[in-house]
Amino acid sequence: MNRTDSIVLGAGCFWCVEAIFLKVKGVISVVPGYAGGTISNPTYREVCDGITGHAEVVKIEFIVDQIDIAELFAVFFATHDPTTLNRQGGDTGTQYRSVIFPSNTQQRFLAEKALDIVSKSEEWSGDIVTTIESLDEFFLAEDNHHNYFEQNEGAPYCNAVIAPKLQKFKKRFQNLLK
Repeated sequence: MNRTDSIVLGAGCFWCVEAIFLKVKGVISVVPGYAGGTISNPTYREVCDGITGHAEVVKIEFIVDQIDIAELFAVFFATHDPTTLNRQGGDTGTQYRSVIFPSNTQQRFLAEKALDIVSKSEEWSGDIVTTIESLDEFFLAEDNHHNYFEQNEGAPYCNAVIAPKLQKFKKRFQNLLK
């Protein structure tokens, strides 16, 4: 039997993050949601308005023997800009922050290690602003946000923002593609 684990990550718009991680080998599911805020059961509108403190995140369930969490962190840091505080491209606000929500002490340790490695690398010219926060609760996003890219590939946002990120990911991480 395959042992599974999950991690919650925020790297800007959850549509982008979901589209990328759905292509990673060993990933069983990627679901969009909200974490790190102050109210229960927030709505997309409330989160987008920046009034709840939540980040747009994805919960990634993966098979431990097929994908290492360090590889997931490598994809995470390479597919968004971890140097821009509360911003990814045109999306601004704390809801778009770069954040890791580990689910246990081992994941926290590995997240801190990954953050240290990225901070010392020369890939990014600015300081890494990614935070590691406690996961109190994960709230599932509304149904229309699930598999957004797959269902809306022709939409302007998908063409302008998500598709280029996917191409960059596929080129760099060929060895991790499903």
